[in-house]
Amino acid sequence: MTIGKLSVMLGSLSLIIAAAVAPAAQAASPYPNQPVRIVVPYTPGGFNDTLARTASEYLTKAWKQSVIVENKPGGNTLIGNTFVAESKPDGYTLLITPLPFSALPGLYRDKMKYNALKDFEPIIWAGSTQNILTVRADSPFKDVKSLIAYAKANPGKLNYGSTGSGSSNHLSMELFLELTGTKMSHIPYKGSAPAVTALLAGDIDVLFDNLPNVYPNITAGKLTALAATGAKRPALLPNIPTVVEAGVPGYEVNVWFGMQAPAGTPADIVQKINADMVKMLHEKDVVDRFGKQGVEIVASTPAEFKTLVHDEVKKWTGVIDRAGIKIE
Repeated sequence: MTIGKLSVMLGSLSLIIAAAVAPAAQAASPYPNQPVRIVVPYTPGGFNDTLARTASEYLTKAWKQSVIVENKPGGNTLIGNTFVAESKPDGYTLLITPLPFSALPGLYRDKMKYNALKDFEPIIWAGSTQNILTVRADSPFKDVKSLIAYAKANPGKLNYGSTGSGSSNHLSMELFLELTGTKMSHIPYKGSAPAVTALLAGDIDVLFDNLPNVYPNITAGKLTALAATGAKRPALLPNIPTVVEAGVPGYEVNVWFGMQAPAGTPADIVQKINADMVKMLHEKDVVDRFGKQGVEIVASTPAEFKTLVHDEVKKWTGVIDRAGIKIE
């Protein structure tokens, strides 16, 4: 064999070895070594989108890697949820998950293409807000007691609004009706803004809605807050009683927001994302900014968030079954 032929063979062998080693080296690179996307199953706007974009900005700097937000609305969040459930479990596709995620199994049963408890890896319960039971400022109802009394005496006469079947404000009211033994007529709207507008216009009589959505009208004196859905009074409305304090024992609704990944995502990647999200959520500017929107930081462990999701699916499936809620 000539020296020339030997050189060619060695050169070819080097290329083959390099090609084989490159993927292994890339796989061994610290996560993340390519762009990460955060899927929001809603249109832009609202706190789900705010959480995603805050994480995108912070993690892009922390990881020195692009973290991109993709809004995939539609199908009552099923489109975005399904997309992530069917994505590769490598940590490069993440999902923003709010409370309605836990209601979908009860609403859709066998129609869902994913299993809410088996096809996702909980990463972090980021924070929670509350829904506020509100009426117009000129409403005859000045407290929860008077509202319940009228509803019991006039079943179905009062109209309440929501942002759709399975939304947190719809579920909040259905639990309220169940525990108080009352009936009201449900009128769904395509978003919080039209629901609040309907309340102000007198098209509906009462509305549970996220604190950030009704707070401006409450402070402006256009709406009256009767009660808050959480276990304690919200910091932004310290004079408003909880629904329990207002006379409905056993009532509690946390409007939570979190992040999940496809099931099978490696534990070390889940832990890394969780740790960096916890750091972000403890940043003073983030705490202050979210707090002004009525969102309290939780920053849980993956295990704590997993427990929450399991408990919430069980809770809301029961409420949906007992109320006979159907998708409209």
